[in-house]
Amino acid sequence: MEKDRFTGFDSLDNDRNSQHTVMGEGNIRDIEEGDGLLEKMTDDKAPRSPSKSNFGWALFWIVVNTLATIGIVFTNKAIFSDPSLKLAQLTFAAFHFFMTWLLLFTLSRPRFAYFIPRRISLRDIIPLSVAMSLNVILPNLSLAFSTVTFYQVARILLTPTVATMDYVLYKSKLPRNAILALIPACTGVGMVSYYDSLPTQDASVKTTSSLGVLFAFCGIFASSLYTVWIKSYQRKLQVSSMQLLFNQAPVSAFLLLYAIPFIDTFPTWTEVPVHRWLMILMSGIFAALINLSQFFIVGQTGPVSSTVVGHLKTCLIVALGWATSGRSVGDKSVIGVFIAIGGIIMYSIVMLRYATRRAV
Repeated sequence: MEKDRFTGFDSLDNDRNSQHTVMGEGNIRDIEEGDGLLEKMTDDKAPRSPSKSNFGWALFWIVVNTLATIGIVFTNKAIFSDPSLKLAQLTFAAFHFFMTWLLLFTLSRPRFAYFIPRRISLRDIIPLSVAMSLNVILPNLSLAFSTVTFYQVARILLTPTVATMDYVLYKSKLPRNAILALIPACTGVGMVSYYDSLPTQDASVKTTSSLGVLFAFCGIFASSLYTVWIKSYQRKLQVSSMQLLFNQAPVSAFLLLYAIPFIDTFPTWTEVPVHRWLMILMSGIFAALINLSQFFIVGQTGPVSSTVVGHLKTCLIVALGWATSGRSVGDKSVIGVFIAIGGIIMYSIVMLRYATRRAV
């Protein structure tokens, strides 16, 4: 029954941040299992700092996490809007993996000692590193070929997909009310997918291409598989999320180096504007801030706060994406947006109540 309790709840928090794992958005998005980076700490300790019980610091890191998450989505969208950079996805992902590793390396140093590194064999880590790469690259491709609104709403499907995989692989079940709440969530995503991809004669209205829809659903499957594997690997290897990610990130970057020359289409680097280079640097900084802030948020707040913050980020990104899409308030896809977000919020409420009841 313990497994049942955390099945949907793990996927819920994971979806919130692992979706921005362009880690970028995806590394964390995406590795956070219910309690995120602090879940199942094995050998390492949570940071012992006065800020742990300090509401002001918790609020500060929540604001940092929210702004960084919004920033990375719109910054990456701006980067991918440049045709010369849209098809250099593997290089971009490798850069984010390096930034993630650099952050974790810094946090593992004796001066900070937020976790103790543990070496994992290559044979164990390579399959997960491949999944991690797909977890970042496919959603990024979806963002490149779709609107921000569709990209964000589609990521809601991570929750039912992870729940389905958990049931198929581990026979983990969700409460009936949670399953019922996922029906409108999936229906809403379907409506947004349909209306957002319809062609329009208004050039100012941004739409999602068929490639964007294809990459979105492939990315959801890859991210869901990665989420399920993360839980399995942590149990099997007895490591924390940070220890696991510290081993994954450099291996993922190294593996991509073999594929980059054959898959990526490079721009003429000297012709890339300075402001694009600044955006790429900002994207890496945002990724590091998301990882760092999530670590402190989980240590200073509970699952309810983390869930609320996740929903807040989803709503803000969808709202800002809608505001920049050129669509009117009367557009039919807005109905799907409200249905999808309403469904996933209902699911969260059900799972939080279920977890609380099981803990008593």
